[in-house]
Amino acid sequence: MKATLRWDTALRFVGTNEKGQETIFDTSLKGGGLDSAAGPMEIVLEAAAACTAMDIVTILKKKRRIVTEFTIDLDAERAEQHPKVFTKIAMDIRLVSPDATEQELRRAIELSQTNYCSVSIMLARSGCEITWRAELSAPREIEKTQVAIGGTA
Repeated sequence: MKATLRWDTALRFVGTNEKGQETIFDTSLKGGGLDSAAGPMEIVLEAAAACTAMDIVTILKKKRRIVTEFTIDLDAERAEQHPKVFTKIAMDIRLVSPDATEQELRRAIELSQTNYCSVSIMLARSGCEITWRAELSAPREIEKTQVAIGGTA
């Protein structure tokens, strides 16, 4: 894996991967940036959720489960002294599916966190405590309303 990071302006940087895809990094105005993009630690936090989500959705789809909605909210704590690494990350995982079971969701999360999600596992191995809570619900029934449109032929 290779990437290039290029300085743009202030403390705004553009990362480019081998495929030419770009990620923009910035920091707050107080920190000397433009506050125009997420900072590196925010992106690492989001990457942990993205990695976890990709694993879970893939595992459920391999079981032929329908995923209607999927979200992960994160709450993280960092060390007070430099380096301000993540010390705790809590993941609140919500799945909406008409046919997945709690057991299937729980197993998919466990597989992600112990075997597949490189980002979460890397953070955990650095001493970060990662916890999760999961909620499974069925899709809400959408009431179908027929609307008559007037006119003449």
